[in-house]
Amino acid sequence: MANHKSAEKRNRQTESRRENNKYYAKTTRNAVKKLRTTTEKSAAGELLPRVNAMLDRLAKKNIIHRNKASNLKSSLSKHVNSLS
Repeated sequence: MANHKSAEKRNRQTESRRENNKYYAKTTRNAVKKLRTTTEKSAAGELLPRVNAMLDRLAKKNIIHRNKASNLKSSLSKHVNSLS
């Protein structure tokens, strides 16, 4: 339990940031899943830059690790290039 006003405020800030981070991470995961299940090259080509931007934003805010974002971007690019 918080004993100081600053600790109570910190708890409120942490909770709201956690909710925001959870929302953005889930939205990005859904976008990645949608891109992976896409079988049409033109649709995947349109979706790839948006997903890459989402991953970059999450890495910049330290919601996911920058190497994880890089690995995801690489594997998604391979997937899009393999589509015919």
